Amino acid sequence: MIDAVEINDRSLHFMNIKLPKIIATSVVRGSQKGESHGGVFTVDFASQRAEQHVDWDTGDIDFSGRGADRGLRGICFDADDIYIAASDELFCYDRDFKVRKSWRNRYLKHCHEIYRKDRKIFLTSTGHDCVLVFDIEEEKFTWGFHVLRQQAGWSGFVFDPIGKFGPRPINEQHINMIHVDARGIYLSGLRTQALLHINSRNEVNAVCSLPAGTHNARPFNGGVIFNDTASDCLRVVRQSGEQQAFKIRYYDPDEIRYQGVDDSKTARQGFGRGLCIVDDRFVAGGSSPSTITLYDIQTGQVASSVNMTMDIRNAIHGLELWPYD
Repeated sequence: MIDAVEINDRSLHFMNIKLPKIIATSVVRGSQKGESHGGVFTVDFASQRAEQHVDWDTGDIDFSGRGADRGLRGICFDADDIYIAASDELFCYDRDFKVRKSWRNRYLKHCHEIYRKDRKIFLTSTGHDCVLVFDIEEEKFTWGFHVLRQQAGWSGFVFDPIGKFGPRPINEQHINMIHVDARGIYLSGLRTQALLHINSRNEVNAVCSLPAGTHNARPFNGGVIFNDTASDCLRVVRQSGEQQAFKIRYYDPDEIRYQGVDDSKTARQGFGRGLCIVDDRFVAGGSSPSTITLYDIQTGQVASSVNMTMDIRNAIHGLELWPYD
């Protein structure tokens, strides 16, 4: 992989282009009981304003290590309903961010990203190295697939998420990203070191290699785009092999709050996670402390960047395009 190059972090002025509005979730590393563990925000790049709609301060959070049960995760939409995943529960909010319903499943643990295709929501379950499907019309989990690494490649098996014979709790691949289109299911994790594809025959194949520690890998314009988190950059790799790397935004260390509170070293600035494809030209990426940056793939520059807090514990998780304005 090529080294990331510094990009111009001075916001550009796009006189004739409408900049997007994004919805984001965040996770707070190292927070204690009684404190906020993250939330839901909308960020308007045109006005450079962020608004918080949900403060995730539930009292039944597991505090055993890393960010496991803290904060809110993946986001998707279905008409006027907003679906947001917590660690082990899928929530349905209305447009005023009031909880309408929620659902749990024994195989949903440490959920990360989610994706809606037609009337089905695909969820990553890091705690079981699997993918689950939630049927919106039936309001229940209907399908599960456990991913396995083999010496000769990859495999897996389908299971009933309502049944008793699913995968045991295991987190070997740390599956954290999913994308679904007409070609099948694409997924990746911190330790897959590849973008994987599940076809209609439930065969698992590697599409391309990825660096260890990758977040948010997915197909993009015939190639692949992802947060190369270990290298503190967002990368676009084209089908030709040509690459483009955007360095994650950094701040003066004196401006950072709560440095050193997380022994796992995960709460650090430059930690890239969260990715939203706006169109063929613009993509939005998240980083820590909670910052969302709009990248212009066409010019290789930053179109806009909004910081919501300088608390290093507060990291962006899910990002999606806000569809209602």
